[in-house]
Amino acid sequence: MSYSPSQIKHLKVLFAGVCSLILSMGIARFAYTPMLPVMMQQAHLSHEGGGWLAAINYAGYLTGVFIASWVSDAVIKDRLYRWGMVVAVLSTAMMAWTTDFTVWAISRYIAGLTSAAGLMLGSGLVLNWLVRHNHRRELGIHFSGIGFGIALPSAAAIFMAQALAWDTQWWLLAGLGCLLLLPALLWFPAAPNHDEALLNEHPSMQHAPPNTKFMRLFTAAYFCAGFGYVVTATFIVAIVNAIPALADKGGWVFLVIGLVAAPSCLLWDLIARKVGDVNALIMAGAIEVIGIITPTFGWGLAGAMLSAVLYGATAIAIVSLTLTMAGRYYPAQPAKMMGKMTIAYSIAQMVAPAITGWFAGSHESYEVGLYLAAGIMAIGTVLFYLMRKAR
Repeated sequence: MSYSPSQIKHLKVLFAGVCSLILSMGIARFAYTPMLPVMMQQAHLSHEGGGWLAAINYAGYLTGVFIASWVSDAVIKDRLYRWGMVVAVLSTAMMAWTTDFTVWAISRYIAGLTSAAGLMLGSGLVLNWLVRHNHRRELGIHFSGIGFGIALPSAAAIFMAQALAWDTQWWLLAGLGCLLLLPALLWFPAAPNHDEALLNEHPSMQHAPPNTKFMRLFTAAYFCAGFGYVVTATFIVAIVNAIPALADKGGWVFLVIGLVAAPSCLLWDLIARKVGDVNALIMAGAIEVIGIITPTFGWGLAGAMLSAVLYGATAIAIVSLTLTMAGRYYPAQPAKMMGKMTIAYSIAQMVAPAITGWFAGSHESYEVGLYLAAGIMAIGTVLFYLMRKAR
């Protein structure tokens, strides 16, 4: 089968976007989750310290989201994206340099900034390119990079755990990031010079924001989704490993989450075409609630894997559906609307790990944090439902 130059360009752009998310979201950010247990064992990181590092990471992410929502010039966005990819590798390497908590905190904050560069700026630029070149306004394939970004460092951590020290593992993850950096930079599309010109040239690029009530519900629901998402994403490996019968199985559970999450965004794109975006969000939110709370049922490895499947099939898909919807409302400047939505999501991501880490330290269990996350996610699902009548 032969491909036309435009088809090859399309595939390269999608692959570059996927690699950018694997690097910025996976290596720089999500690798911390499977690495958390080994750092607690070998580098003497405490429960509270682990929670604070996660919170600091999300603080950096929130800062990056503010920047992404503030910058309007596409060329500046493109430059920030490209520098973000380079710094993503450097922030990963920083984790191996020392056991000093301050350096780790700086690393996690910078990694949060680069995550925003990949997710907000990169995704917005990809969506803008897709619209300008008359492709579907869907980011399911692009957001599969988040799922692969979970799976890849998880697999690496599993196979490195018994043979290598924690710092060597971080160095190898940084090396893997260097490989991903090449397509993330070389094949990523150049940004348009003037967004206003695009509005005039492409009628389909006209902004079409929803009403105020809808957006208030949408933003509140996405805040709840951020809280529901981040507790499992940050602590699932430590949660599973803390169960005596499941010691050292946490990495496998996180790997399953990633493997399920990778195709889930594309699947939920198809579901949304059939039932509508909002109905798809309602369905995904309800399933995620069950996935979050399943580890508390005492079902052993089967329960942990069921949780991984349900959570993996929905958590990243909700991000994909939400940000794609936000980008469609402002197609010429999708990162601005994506950024505003993600600010609410990021605040929840910053607060939830610290709260969960505190509960884990004081109760010696993550159950309270999971109950809280599931409850807030349930509220978010109700808010998704209320959005149907607000249009």
